[in-house]
Amino acid sequence: MPGPRPMQMAKPKSASKTFFRVLGYMFRQKWVLAIVLLLVLLNAGAGVAGTYFLKPILNDYIVPFIGKETTAADLWPFIRMLMVMAGIYLIGTLSGYICNRLMIRVSNQTLNSVRGDLFNSLQDLPISFFDAHTHGELMSRFTNDVDTLREAISQGATQLISSAVTAVSTFVMMVILSPVLTLLIVVMLVLMLFLIKFIGGRSARLFKRQQKAVGALNGYIEEMTEGQKVVKVFCHEPEAKEGFDALNEEFRSAATDANTYASIIMPIMGNLSYINYALTAAVGAMLVINGRMDIGSIASFLQYTRSFSQPITQISQQFNALLAALAGAERIFEIIDAKPEEDEGYVQLVNANIAPDGTITESEKPTGHWAWKHPHAADNTVTYTELRGDVEFEDISFSYDGKKEVLHHVSLHALPGQKIAFVGSTGAGKTTITNLINRFYELSDGKIRYDGINITKIKKDDLRRSLAMVLQDTHLFTGTVRENIRYGRLDATDEEVIAAAKTASAHSFIMRLADGYQTMLEGDGANLSQGQRQLLNIARAALSKAPILVLDEATSSVDTRTERHIEHGMDRLMKNRTTFVIAHRLSTVRNADLILVVRDGKIVERGHHDELLAQKGYYYSLYTRQYEDEATASILDS
Repeated sequence: MPGPRPMQMAKPKSASKTFFRVLGYMFRQKWVLAIVLLLVLLNAGAGVAGTYFLKPILNDYIVPFIGKETTAADLWPFIRMLMVMAGIYLIGTLSGYICNRLMIRVSNQTLNSVRGDLFNSLQDLPISFFDAHTHGELMSRFTNDVDTLREAISQGATQLISSAVTAVSTFVMMVILSPVLTLLIVVMLVLMLFLIKFIGGRSARLFKRQQKAVGALNGYIEEMTEGQKVVKVFCHEPEAKEGFDALNEEFRSAATDANTYASIIMPIMGNLSYINYALTAAVGAMLVINGRMDIGSIASFLQYTRSFSQPITQISQQFNALLAALAGAERIFEIIDAKPEEDEGYVQLVNANIAPDGTITESEKPTGHWAWKHPHAADNTVTYTELRGDVEFEDISFSYDGKKEVLHHVSLHALPGQKIAFVGSTGAGKTTITNLINRFYELSDGKIRYDGINITKIKKDDLRRSLAMVLQDTHLFTGTVRENIRYGRLDATDEEVIAAAKTASAHSFIMRLADGYQTMLEGDGANLSQGQRQLLNIARAALSKAPILVLDEATSSVDTRTERHIEHGMDRLMKNRTTFVIAHRLSTVRNADLILVVRDGKIVERGHHDELLAQKGYYYSLYTRQYEDEATASILDS
């Protein structure tokens, strides 16, 4: 069983570019970040300052009194110094708490903006983009990648800054206390940085592999879940499990390798810090014995040693999280930066008043009539053309990949109100022809004229508003029946929704539902039959009042009885509309004004039903074969 399409995972062009781009989102809350930075400095400074107090406390208030009797008056300066030290640490603690609370706000607001840009970008992408990416792959951008980025912003950002400030401040204090011991620390620091670079570089590559693997796994799970009926019908459960096991093993391997490097860096840094502490204590003791350092200084220095290694360890830990977050951010920005669907059209669809003499004027309010508003840059004039539904294909050719053509020199002319039927075998190019009308894809060659206007001049949104489509694959959204029908025209009244349902022959079954038009639909209308779902799609198209209707094998997946029921709705829907029908059953298009027989991307025959039968060509063979099959099935059923 084939697995999902592989994800296109390129190496980041620039990690720094991605980092600063994330900062750009965060800086939309610059004043909050300024407060956070101040609090981070207070938190780090409090830790460094509090540690330095060990020196005067030991040298001035403890060592002088060793072996001597002390009074309350002697202890009061010591207690006062301890209170000052405690106050400094308290300020640091409160600063850290407030800082974390503010960073939660910053991270959530930042990710809200990122998710918004990501979703909005998806809405602007062409259909071809979704043809090349699985749903699971795209969903992983909203889930795994965004969650990874959230953790890095809410926790990692402040820890990195705090650790850096603490490390620098601590280093300065260490140089002040003992340059000799600081030199020893620098040698150990160089060793730590080398290990961080070595391990971190491998960890970055492995985390990218992990992100790629989880996207492929999610895509496969989604495909198998959606196609569970197909899997069971063909008894492909073992193959499905094998496919899952392979992808799951790849994810396990990638996650194990990535997290192995992420996990070993902490113990390595921790052990090195212990070694560093022991060496510093030994050398420091020798300096104290030789009178080159005092006890307070060595005590503070040893504490700084621990304080210095800790932020280095935290930086190494957050470095891996940052790399994983940047890898996820790169994937998110790939979608945001993807080339949106281009639209160079300038002809608009407007409400129109049409006078008895044919004069057309634009109206701000709905009139029930529409016209194409066509500005002419050459002479700075505007002309209006009534929307009638006249569609002409002029010698068009098309290729999905720019290499292999799937349509070859197709020409046809649909007059307003005509019913044009496309018939032919699966893969002949019937659906492709109708998808070109609404510019889901762009022509390789030729022209399509809509009411005499080249469709490339028409704004895509206006073009698509003038078309209604009933697809073979139905799709209903989570919401009420009424809301799903109103999807065809959001400003429609309840009365118009009911009228559209009656036109589609859907009103009777809707009223039999538990809550009628207020019945909630979930899971793509899983609580409805296939025929009922299709009737709702027809009602949606009826509500749009578009002058052109495209029916893409709308009855191919239902039984004959349901098909007749649906056809009644479609007959009312097609009245006074230019209709393009992709027919599965040829008996349904016998009354079409023009039947076009498509074969291998070419129109090989055209004419009325009787004319095509009389020719005894390809249409004749398709019709007689289907008639014989239906007759045989009828005998078997009886």
